[in-house]
Amino acid sequence: VQFVESGGDLVQPGGSLRLSCTTSGLAFAFSYYGMSWYRQAPGKERELVAAIRSTGATTIYADSVKGRFTISRDNAKKTVYLQMAGLKPEDTAVYFCNEHPANFRNWGQGTQVTVSS
Repeated sequence: VQFVESGGDLVQPGGSLRLSCTTSGLAFAFSYYGMSWYRQAPGKERELVAAIRSTGATTIYADSVKGRFTISRDNAKKTVYLQMAGLKPEDTAVYFCNEHPANFRNWGQGTQVTVSS
């Protein structure tokens, strides 16, 4: 399976962004998989930001983004989204999507989010 992330940008503190991740791969039945968003800031380890079950009925969030970020999915489009609001400088990172639980051997190129005035 291939992950293609998009939507990253430079945004001011307090701003919003929506990230998208499309998937491809004939053997990847998207609707059967949980999906997740991770991020990696410079000099830091990659961390789980949010995850969503295959049906979309259950979501989990890192404490640092609860109440500000929302993960969602469109199974028909094989796409997972991350709506981000109230962005803070500490949200600056490269954001990646993956399955959930993640396959740590398979990552896309990520999308850069920079929060700065």
